[in-house]
Amino acid sequence: MKKPFLERLLDDRPIICDGAMGTMLDLYEYPEQPRCIHNLLNPDIVARIHREYIEAGAEIIETNTFDANRFRLEFYHLQDKIKEINRAGVEIAKSVAGDDVYVAGSIGPTGKLIEPLGKIKIQQVKDVIKEQAEILISEGVDLIILETFVSLNELDAAIEAVKEISDKIPLIAQKTFPEDGAILATDFPIEVVKHIKGKGVTVVGSNCTVGPQRMFSIIKSMYQDDVILSAQPAAGIPTLVDGRSVYHASPEYLATYAKQLVEAGVKIIGACCGSTPSHIRAIANAVKDLRLKKPKIEIKVKEQAQVETQQERGSKAEVVVLEAESSNFAKKIGKKFLTTVELDIPRGLDISSVIEGAKYLKENDIDAVNITDGARARFRMDPVAISHLVQTKTGIETITHITCRDRNLIGLQGLLLGAWALGVKNILAITGDPTKIGDFPQATTVGDVDSIGLIKILRNMNHGLDAVGNTIGEPTHFLIACAANPTAQNLDYEISRLEKKVEAGAQIVFTQPLYEIQTLELFIKKIEHLKIPVMLGVLPLRSYKHAEFLHNEVPGINIPAWVREKLFLARDDAGKVGIEIASQFLKEAKPLVQGVYLLPPFKKYHIAIEILQKI
Repeated sequence: MKKPFLERLLDDRPIICDGAMGTMLDLYEYPEQPRCIHNLLNPDIVARIHREYIEAGAEIIETNTFDANRFRLEFYHLQDKIKEINRAGVEIAKSVAGDDVYVAGSIGPTGKLIEPLGKIKIQQVKDVIKEQAEILISEGVDLIILETFVSLNELDAAIEAVKEISDKIPLIAQKTFPEDGAILATDFPIEVVKHIKGKGVTVVGSNCTVGPQRMFSIIKSMYQDDVILSAQPAAGIPTLVDGRSVYHASPEYLATYAKQLVEAGVKIIGACCGSTPSHIRAIANAVKDLRLKKPKIEIKVKEQAQVETQQERGSKAEVVVLEAESSNFAKKIGKKFLTTVELDIPRGLDISSVIEGAKYLKENDIDAVNITDGARARFRMDPVAISHLVQTKTGIETITHITCRDRNLIGLQGLLLGAWALGVKNILAITGDPTKIGDFPQATTVGDVDSIGLIKILRNMNHGLDAVGNTIGEPTHFLIACAANPTAQNLDYEISRLEKKVEAGAQIVFTQPLYEIQTLELFIKKIEHLKIPVMLGVLPLRSYKHAEFLHNEVPGINIPAWVREKLFLARDDAGKVGIEIASQFLKEAKPLVQGVYLLPPFKKYHIAIEILQKI
């Protein structure tokens, strides 16, 4: 007869947890579907896997409910089965466990990105986890295990959700760390332990992503006398064979590090992706004679962790960063009227015109040049590469536009790290036009994050963290710019988006081109509370046809009827009139903004200089 789980934690023997359920189910080659559905479709197979782990020596088995939350089930249109799937998962596990083995209710992350990276709110995450936890607890699990949480912010929400259902049920909270030695060389793991422990959980640990050797390094960094630790490493790094992940770490190899993990202070030891009953049997044999120091079961809120969650960091107002490592452009904000000019990026490899234009603008004291990122989904050279070439060949700084359209969450972060390493320090975060309007309409539009999410990533990097709060070592010092359209049809919605951008970390805003002072005045009044510097977009028009094209065919540009009429009446002098309209408008607008963002027509950069000379 098993003891109550909290009593079992008090003795000196390690506790063996089971291994991967998904890996075992994959061996049966079922079609693509959530693994938890087998609680209904193939309960005998799920029971057999549980039984094999128990026979191998597991003292804890996890319910086959890792992916049984509402968000994950909605993807397969199975959300109406949530109660049935979770109840069956507990029933199967309990029927096999009997009176000797503990049943842990397994809860994984929602599979959604949380605001501001994604569109899911923290409260929605809590509601989804709470719904699943309530079913598992009501069905009689011995404990809850939160596992494979990459985002500390989401793990916090999950812990709070479980505790709202029951603050008495034992709770294991496991954070997944990247397979990255740089993280392990810092205090980040121990700060995470303090943070999670401060939430009042029973056991703190790590699982998945990394193999046993990296897991050992993580646990060594996490160890504290008053924390009960768990560890479930993956069976190494997989390779893809015929569409299936194949892991290569042998049971003996995993067992060697399992022994070292227990010797390092791990109380609950098991395995994750790629592991089988053979791995668990080897682990059980390796640690059966080991004894641990008697742990302190009282989990107290000892001190507030130094790890900020994404939500906490995002709530702090921060307009401009002026560290020594920041760009010169950032340091000039508020000290002078800033000028930037957008360069025309040609198709192909020859960017000599870009370099020549940048040199000319540098000679005429322009503060920075804007480098677009495949505007209107057109195929162009990578903006970071162009920015680096421009800065090294001409000495002028760049405002580098980065869109979310072409890159997933991994690619975006890699690009930004590369940008910082190359000295590209000013980033304008853009969601990006959909690919269907561009050169390759069949290309995929990537929607991992929008511009708000990208701003949050940039801010995290400025704190030395990645998108989900893992350390990247040294912080960056990007100037984080965003875009806004004062002529948007729904201006209140546009302002609300800008508010979210500022909350996420935007430090300066670049507007779409404007032509009327009343429009600017209204916009400035509506964003006064944000206290964010404004770079005013000014696009001199070269002809009536040019104006008609921009007004009717380019998203986000609205040219007043009186401007178009004036250009129409000017005929051959329309170009001069366009410059006069832009100059007069900028002269009136200058006291209201911190700088101007000029977009001269096709490579005619002298027009930008002419307008500035006029004011």
